[in-house]
Amino acid sequence: MKISTKGRYGLTIMMELAAKFGEGPISLKSIAEKNSLSEHYLEQLVAPLRNAGLVKSIRGAYGGYILSKDPSHITSGDIIRILEGPISPVDFTEEDDPAKRNLWLRIRDSIAEVLDTTTLESLIAYKEEEQKDSYMFYI
Repeated sequence: MKISTKGRYGLTIMMELAAKFGEGPISLKSIAEKNSLSEHYLEQLVAPLRNAGLVKSIRGAYGGYILSKDPSHITSGDIIRILEGPISPVDFTEEDDPAKRNLWLRIRDSIAEVLDTTTLESLIAYKEEEQKDSYMFYI
């Protein structure tokens, strides 16, 4: 299973909203500019996230998007499934060799476990920790 730009950029949107959770709405334009992404493409991605109830849109001059619930209650699995569909490394049928089917099911379940136990809150904490540990060298 390869996660497409839909899933990756959708996760980017959600991480940006999680990082500013409780501070008010964030515009897609600011997210697009900060991450060098297409604002038009982000607009297409935020619609299913809004329809699924993960984000809310705020209208007006200072509008934008906010998370509909705490970042600790939204997993990367929630986001990936909304944007990418079911998690499956391969399409297989009942006719497949049982040993191979078992392997594909175990891989699928392992991927799902990682995605379903990784919250936006933990991704933000990891990102902030990585930024603290990074060094700048000047010559």
